[in-house]
Amino acid sequence: MLQHRLHQLFIVSVIVKGLHAAIELIGGVTLYLFSTDAIAAWLWENSHSNDWVERFARTFSSREHSFYAFYLVSHGIVNGLIVGGLLLRKLWAYHATFVVLTLFIAYQLYRFSYTQDIGLIVITIIDLIVMALAWNEYRMFKRHLTA
Repeated sequence: MLQHRLHQLFIVSVIVKGLHAAIELIGGVTLYLFSTDAIAAWLWENSHSNDWVERFARTFSSREHSFYAFYLVSHGIVNGLIVGGLLLRKLWAYHATFVVLTLFIAYQLYRFSYTQDIGLIVITIIDLIVMALAWNEYRMFKRHLTA
């Protein structure tokens, strides 16, 4: 019964990860479609006196713009491929999950040390949950293969 519940939780977490990957991909592509100045102007106009948004809009550079666009697109594609592989129960996807998510977590924590962006912690927690559930699923998958 517990394994069945863990499997259901695994499926839900992978679907959430897939939705997040789609949002990242759409967001990254959208960033590529607009200039740095247009994004900064839009942020400034829509900050509604939010100090953080105003500060971000003032310091938003073309280098940051390129970084965020690339990061979101690449992160979205890689996570989308992993999600697809996990949902199709492909052995490579489990190994890729452990390697890729470990690298993303390390980078997210490194980036957090500079930005203190709580969103990075949320993504890291989701990644850790997916990894733990994927590990359990992988063990069950291997047992099934040897049986």
